[in-house]
Amino acid sequence: MVQTDFEQAKKDVELLSERPSNETLLLLYALYKQATEGDNNNTPPENPFDFVSKAKYEAWKEQIGKSKDDAMLEYINLVQKLKN
Repeated sequence: MVQTDFEQAKKDVELLSERPSNETLLLLYALYKQATEGDNNNTPPENPFDFVSKAKYEAWKEQIGKSKDDAMLEYINLVQKLKN
């Protein structure tokens, strides 16, 4: 059930009428990565001027310890909120 709703939310996010804020996009990214890959155990980006990669890395790192199911549920709820 959660997996099915998550798959639908992944499709729905592409169809949003308005582009979410950068902060919301980072949260969507982080929740998606946590839901699909689990905790971020990657090394941080080496280029200090690669701000996008650094922001994505940090956003995902903030999700450490959250279960994949919890991350999926948060992702689904956030997409639902953005749709309304």
